[in-house]
Amino acid sequence: MEKYTLSSGLRVVAEHIPGSRSVSFGIWVKNGSRNESEADNGISHFIEHMLFKGTERYDARAIAEQFDAVGGNVNAFTSKEYTSYYAKVLDEHLPIAMDILADMFFNSKFDPEELSREKNVIFEEISMYLDDPDDLVHDLIVEAAYEGHPLAMPILGTQDHLAGMSSEDLRRFMHERYTVDNTIVAIAGNLGDNVLELLEQHFGSFARKGDVSPITEPSFGGGLVYRKKKTEQNHICMAFQGFGYDDPRQYAMALLNNSIGGGMSSKLFQEIREKRGLAYSVYSYHSAHADSGYFTIYAGTAPKQTADVLKLTQEVLHDIRANGLSESEIRKGQQQLKGSLIMGLEGSGSRMNRLGKNELMLGRHETIDETIAKIEAVTEADVKLALDHLFAQPFAVAMVGNSDRALNALRRDELVPSGTN
Repeated sequence: MEKYTLSSGLRVVAEHIPGSRSVSFGIWVKNGSRNESEADNGISHFIEHMLFKGTERYDARAIAEQFDAVGGNVNAFTSKEYTSYYAKVLDEHLPIAMDILADMFFNSKFDPEELSREKNVIFEEISMYLDDPDDLVHDLIVEAAYEGHPLAMPILGTQDHLAGMSSEDLRRFMHERYTVDNTIVAIAGNLGDNVLELLEQHFGSFARKGDVSPITEPSFGGGLVYRKKKTEQNHICMAFQGFGYDDPRQYAMALLNNSIGGGMSSKLFQEIREKRGLAYSVYSYHSAHADSGYFTIYAGTAPKQTADVLKLTQEVLHDIRANGLSESEIRKGQQQLKGSLIMGLEGSGSRMNRLGKNELMLGRHETIDETIAKIEAVTEADVKLALDHLFAQPFAVAMVGNSDRALNALRRDELVPSGTN
């Protein structure tokens, strides 16, 4: 991995992958829904959509056709804390991909007619999301955990907020947030000798400066959010306070997640699905932010089985809080994480994503071997420290379904050790 700084001050992280014939190229901006006000909510995602709607050189169709013509892929996504615009092409077509993405990034027109059409596309995206309780509940759990904080706002925004946004609003927000200091370029694959020359050509004149807006650390709250909806299942999420990107306890948390609900051999999957057949889908995951994080358990089950699923979940958590992970469970989890990490980084796209996130959120990088060493160094004592943090506060809960009867009997402080709050 190499790091460069262009004449404009733009940071570049690059990794040559011997034997690869593809290149993945991404422009990463440290801006997401967390950086919005309530009135602006959804504008970051809206900008992401609009950058594909045409420049003076390429209209929306031409952008798609250029990548299709060379068998490449181009896409983007917006998260809570960053936005990424990326492409994957054969190494010989990198100049084409970089030219088009740079043109989109610097010269998008934000044409009012395209803006109006794309609003409707996003309205449909929001409606699709709201119609799917399996998706909706994951937004609601963040609201329950971080009520009143920008992290609790939906990435897509709301139709009411988006309806009034103009091209000028998008340009203003982009001018404030899409700055040299907030942006990095990540590239991985078969990199030619002229890659820096290409980057300098397209990004060397990037002159947009701006102040880096401070962010406010959220306070984890054990809230409850219920959304009544006519569904066949109740969709439930429970969330516990977790860890930020740079917290050394994240490695113990990864092992805990693996054991609790991270796979088919996990405790929740075995207890709830395999042994009792109470749910088809039950799993857990950990979400990290710059200064915080949360650990979530999800299950979808019939209303008459909801109380049993909640009871079994709490029993599993009580057991792991009391006993932690055994040495053999830790060794098993370490092998699972090593395997998934190494196999997940075999392509240029995953390597580019790793580079982009680490540079943007941490400003530093570690090799795969260094990451594996940290995973292998986790002890039973480290797991206990992570558990002490996980259960120090009442958990948050969100549910989408027909009845909240099972929630009424739920004690969200039940896993908090006595003597703490």
